[in-house]
Amino acid sequence: MIIMWKIVQLLPTLNGNILFVGLILLSHFFFPIVTVVVTTVHTYTITDSVEFMDSDIYFEIIEPEELSYTYKIRPAKDFGIPLNESFAGVEIPLVPVDPPCGCGWPRNAEDLEGSVALVERGECSFLSKTVRAEEVGARAVIVADHDENADEYYIEMIDDKTYRDVHIPAGFLLGKNGHMIRKTLKRLKMKFAIINIPVNLTYVPIHKMNQPPWLGW
Repeated sequence: MIIMWKIVQLLPTLNGNILFVGLILLSHFFFPIVTVVVTTVHTYTITDSVEFMDSDIYFEIIEPEELSYTYKIRPAKDFGIPLNESFAGVEIPLVPVDPPCGCGWPRNAEDLEGSVALVERGECSFLSKTVRAEEVGARAVIVADHDENADEYYIEMIDDKTYRDVHIPAGFLLGKNGHMIRKTLKRLKMKFAIINIPVNLTYVPIHKMNQPPWLGW
């Protein structure tokens, strides 16, 4: 690196032939460095994007009517079980956990048994939230981003390497959706929403989905 820098400093003072030699020497040191940097960067192909899209799950809120839209969640990458068809056709409560982080024992634990728990990201790992939801008796857990303005990027939920097993599904929800669900239920003084999960939208174009008006899919 020192030699390369010396060459760079000398280049403005060199004449034609010597300048040419200097550039050759510079390329000898510089391009291998560029090659090393470029080859260590992971690139995402169109195929990668399609795989992410194929793994996403959709659910719809049936009640209250103000929230009756279709929502997308991204399943946890390496913990929990798949959200299979055993949920399909069954209307199930979606219960906001109190307190929202879902790390400790919930104050509304009795409402969570047999339901889908809605928690917020933060204060403990995704796995810890899922373990706690299972202990309370929830059938699944949805983790909404703690940023209530987050309306675009999905976070990949991964194991925290604590070697704990969990036997319910977990998925990540945009913060904007989570905030609107909690806010609306609180205003309507409802303990939960009624949802249908999963919803099969394989052949439905995005522009025809009943998406929430506050999102720009």
